[in-house]
Amino acid sequence: MMNRRKGSLIVVVLLIICSGFTLAKRSGNSNNNYYKGEMESLHSAIEDNFYDSKSGHYFVDLDPDKRETKFGYYREYSWFWALCTMFEAANEIEKVDENADLVDNIYANMKHYYDPAPPEPGYNEYIMELQPGERYYDDNQWVGITALDIYERTGEKVYLDLGKSMYDFIMTASDTSLGGGLYWRENDFETKNTCSNGPGIIVALKMFNATKEQKYLDTALMLYKWTNENLQAPSLLYYDNIKTEDGSIGKTIFSYNTGTMLQSNVYLYEITGDEKYLERANEMADSSLEYFYGDGNFKDNIWFNAVLLRGYQHLLKYNDDLKYISGFKKSLDNALKEKKNEEGLLAKNGNVLNLVEHGGMLEILARFALLEDKYDLEKAG
Repeated sequence: MMNRRKGSLIVVVLLIICSGFTLAKRSGNSNNNYYKGEMESLHSAIEDNFYDSKSGHYFVDLDPDKRETKFGYYREYSWFWALCTMFEAANEIEKVDENADLVDNIYANMKHYYDPAPPEPGYNEYIMELQPGERYYDDNQWVGITALDIYERTGEKVYLDLGKSMYDFIMTASDTSLGGGLYWRENDFETKNTCSNGPGIIVALKMFNATKEQKYLDTALMLYKWTNENLQAPSLLYYDNIKTEDGSIGKTIFSYNTGTMLQSNVYLYEITGDEKYLERANEMADSSLEYFYGDGNFKDNIWFNAVLLRGYQHLLKYNDDLKYISGFKKSLDNALKEKKNEEGLLAKNGNVLNLVEHGGMLEILARFALLEDKYDLEKAG
């Protein structure tokens, strides 16, 4: 009788232990790799449909009738902004899968857009050997941000050098008109935009983190002050641009502009320890949550939302309230439900979206693959 009781007790203890291990595993990966699977599926669909193996370039649109005509000629392949989104997504995928080995290939592809023209080298909006166009400061800033993130992750100096090169190029956009700030596009002095100042701040802050050279922090603080004084709305979100001719404001509010400025505040809190930056980041996150995700749908370009997600994800280091991720998740889940077609691509009204939006969704899914591994996203909403 005693031996039977001992045997039963051992079985109960083992069941409790095994249950404990099961619960721990589930709490560590609450969503069963759902977003990782979506990431892998979308990445395959993009490579199968948007990548042209014959030329080695990506298409920006699958429908030839939608491929941009500019300066009187037809552009078959991707403009540089779309390739930037793939560079960013590749970096995030490598954080999920360290064996993915993607960023070096995208970087090699980017070299077809490299324009060494003075005053500083930068990337052109289109392939140099196929009728190049203009150079956009924000395109080069997105590259700088991603390059410096890769450097932080891998220590590969080539990406630190790329980040510095992007910083040098974007600072040619600076002058004293309107008291400072950066233009949006080279040789276009009509507007200064949040989309060229917000990411410029982050490039400078990441260069400071990488080198500890004071000039980079000084630049970041200068651009931060100018952007807040000239382009921040009363809601703490950000207007699109200010015209140099008369100081009038283009009042469209995009999610990516709030994203870069929110994340700038988080970086500044990390660097300076000043609580005002963290307080401002939290206030901006609260304001943006209702404005952009209150109805459960993405309000603007999918890639724009990827940039705001960067800010939310960074803020989680200091504010563990998952409400921002939860609100974003509802819009993400609705987009996956409503926009995915039979080929696994994103479409609206039967028309496949372009590479910019696909690259944005790919980055979002990679970021959520990391989030679902760390947090119980089912409980988050």
